[in-house]
Amino acid sequence: MFKNFFSKKSQENLQKEETSLEEIKDPDKKKKGLFERFKEGLSKTKEKFSSALSEVFEVDRLVDLNLLEELEEKLILADLGVETTLYLLDPFKNKVIKGEPLTTKELKKQLKDKMLELLIEYEKPFPPEGKPSVLFFLGVNGVGKTTTIAKLAKRFKEEGKEILLVAGDTFRAAAIDQLKMWGERLGIEVYHQKEGTDPAAVIYQGLEKAIRENKDIVLVDTAGRLHTKYNLMEELKKMNRVMDKLLPKERRVNILILDATTGQNALSQAEHFTKAIPIDSLIITKMDGTAKGGIALAVSHKFKLPILFIGLGEKAEDLLTFDKEAFINAILPD
Repeated sequence: MFKNFFSKKSQENLQKEETSLEEIKDPDKKKKGLFERFKEGLSKTKEKFSSALSEVFEVDRLVDLNLLEELEEKLILADLGVETTLYLLDPFKNKVIKGEPLTTKELKKQLKDKMLELLIEYEKPFPPEGKPSVLFFLGVNGVGKTTTIAKLAKRFKEEGKEILLVAGDTFRAAAIDQLKMWGERLGIEVYHQKEGTDPAAVIYQGLEKAIRENKDIVLVDTAGRLHTKYNLMEELKKMNRVMDKLLPKERRVNILILDATTGQNALSQAEHFTKAIPIDSLIITKMDGTAKGGIALAVSHKFKLPILFIGLGEKAEDLLTFDKEAFINAILPD
């Protein structure tokens, strides 16, 4: 899924810190371990799905339109949203209308297959090839941008990469201080200016510094801008243009961070941000603390965006590379 994501050094670190020798020797055990982490972290979402769908799939019987309408209502309430739910269920409705036999057991299996199909995988190298590559993080206040940046920076540093953090959120002094604090903890340089400085200028100067000093990866924090504020979205467009002047688009990933606990509001946020600048991928945080994990399916489907990582806890290792099979099997087990 991710080409060149882990260097040999990072693989060794990961093996020491998170993986047993048995898992290293047996890929199936490692895969099982990943599934168990998803299963544990997504327990609240699984519980919601299981309780909502248990009556539908409890007994293997022929599917009729009444059952599909019941399932439709339950999936919408499980935060898949109307658009994604209809996408998933309309083919089954057509089968039933045509008189084609379909059992609930077959429906569940085919439903899982369709869920897997709508989750797009990130097929490009991550981080992008070339020096420096840039990860540009967006999202409203409170979604966990700065913490996510720190988690990824820690991971990249352990791979032996030269990292620069850029404090592009100049609206609040506290935001600059928070990124500086993480930089000090991790031993990673942070480029920043005083509160109120033009954030596009800070990003431009930060990238110039990264190019001059031959950094491997630049991680750019931005203000938790309110997605309904026109002037702040225009500011975001300006930052995007500034980066285009210094680096080719192929060396940058624009990452939208969404908080799973906001449920359907995440769709509104994604709509506003994708209208402002091109978004390449998603990171969904706080999945362990909510029963609204179905929003991952809804937002990925509606905006045709791959999910890079999901957050299943506070620790750095709780930011997991997204695995769609582990995700679907965790929330809708056989």
